[in-house]
Amino acid sequence: MAPKILNIGLLGAGEVAQVIHLPTLSLLPHLYRIVSISDLSPTTLSSIQSRYPTIKTTTDPLSIINSSDIDVVFILTSDEYHETYTIAALAAGKHVMVEKPLTLSVASAERILEAEREAKNGARVFVGYMRRYAPSFVGAFKREVEEIDRVLYARCRGIVGPNAYFVNQSGTSPVKNNDFPEGSLAERDRLLEGLLQEAFEAREVTKERRDFCRFLGSLGSHDLSLMRETLGFPESVAGVSVNEPFYSAILNCRGKREESFAVTYESGIDAVPRFDSHLAVYGKKKTVSIQYDTPYVKGLPIKVRVDEENEYGEVVTREILSSYEDAYTAELKELHACLTDSRDIKTSAEDAALDLKLFKMMFEQYERQK
Repeated sequence: MAPKILNIGLLGAGEVAQVIHLPTLSLLPHLYRIVSISDLSPTTLSSIQSRYPTIKTTTDPLSIINSSDIDVVFILTSDEYHETYTIAALAAGKHVMVEKPLTLSVASAERILEAEREAKNGARVFVGYMRRYAPSFVGAFKREVEEIDRVLYARCRGIVGPNAYFVNQSGTSPVKNNDFPEGSLAERDRLLEGLLQEAFEAREVTKERRDFCRFLGSLGSHDLSLMRETLGFPESVAGVSVNEPFYSAILNCRGKREESFAVTYESGIDAVPRFDSHLAVYGKKKTVSIQYDTPYVKGLPIKVRVDEENEYGEVVTREILSSYEDAYTAELKELHACLTDSRDIKTSAEDAALDLKLFKMMFEQYERQK
């Protein structure tokens, strides 16, 4: 039997929509049909319609949320709008795929979870942590880590170069315009300020605090969410370094065999055009790491490396590639299965709220060190 085709409405026509979601959804016509897209910029919408003439465009996101033609609302806007549109879509009985981060404060996440509990039609939230759906992570990496008897240490790294360097080689030629309606930027700033006030519990939102929160919500949430699924939620944060645009932390964790170990989190953005994003787990006789490349160039392999000692005392290195299928395609296939086959959602709103809890722990350690 042919799978049900889900009708999609997208909110936000920025870079992630143009480089990732529109092309990837278009390659899955047996699962999805893009019905409409909204954005604040009429010029951006005009450009998208010239490329995708069958997609309806609008500057009114609520018209998409409330449309009877839509099964799933993709929220691809900037972070400060995630809560507003997620709650509106759930109230309208629409499933939601919201790009990470779910939001920027624990209180905001709790409001989303309450809205999901009260949602019409059993609507659910799926958060876009695509790295956690990469076949090499789901398959080889987790399998090899499971075979480590006792975790001694782990390193979670995300150090990357300028985003534009990779986007410009994606072949998608995204456009960016700023013909926004009067007052829209002020509304965006108001929403952001409210979330930051919640995140820092009414402390003054300095530039350093603002940058720290925005960084964790962007690059940090990818790395830390991957770490959580692999190693569990940290028991505490031993230390934090804030040196914009680089951030690091020491996390105290406990393994499935009750062993204690530390995880070093290190992340930043510089001017060197490379993408060094990996998670490495160290055992006594085995180290397992997974290396991610930029997701903006489709088809780059995600590889797992295993270094271990064999029975002769020799060092053996293995490299494993579970699939060339990109993580975004795998993620969208899983989203479809969750919504049509009633599967549990791994990257649910409840799961994503744990990132906000971890961010809060990092903020609290940052304040203690000041």
